[in-house]
Amino acid sequence: MRRVRAAGHERVGLLGFSAGGHAAGHAALTPDAAADERVDLAILCYPVVSMELPTHADSRRQLIGLDASPQLRAATSLDRLVTDGAPPFFVWHTAEDESVPVEHAYLLGTALAAHGIPHAFHVFSRGRHGLNLAVGEGDAEQWTALCAAWLREEGWIA
Repeated sequence: MRRVRAAGHERVGLLGFSAGGHAAGHAALTPDAAADERVDLAILCYPVVSMELPTHADSRRQLIGLDASPQLRAATSLDRLVTDGAPPFFVWHTAEDESVPVEHAYLLGTALAAHGIPHAFHVFSRGRHGLNLAVGEGDAEQWTALCAAWLREEGWIA
């Protein structure tokens, strides 16, 4: 983040899918980040959110280990990191995702709402994990147009 800011970029947004969504979300919610380390906006696509849920243990194993303490699990769960100063978020998921259950996104959406953080939140009824741009994948294909509209509302694109 510091290098991007040092290169002259005043606004920085992050996009992440699945475990990459966790990484992008964690960067956006890092407590005590200096001004040149802060993210201005985050777009999370079917993100891994919680290290406390029993689901998606592979992400938990790779990030903090399966024997991580409850304190470490909480400290690396995005829903626990949301504060009143968090940046805006765009989050989407599918109800059918078996790899990262939609409960992850609901936890984040609830935390964002509880703190009054501007956000867009979309859950599509159908779609497997790993849809990426979701071209030809039913209603989930709308996510890119919805995200573009949200970015316009947030003043990021004309």
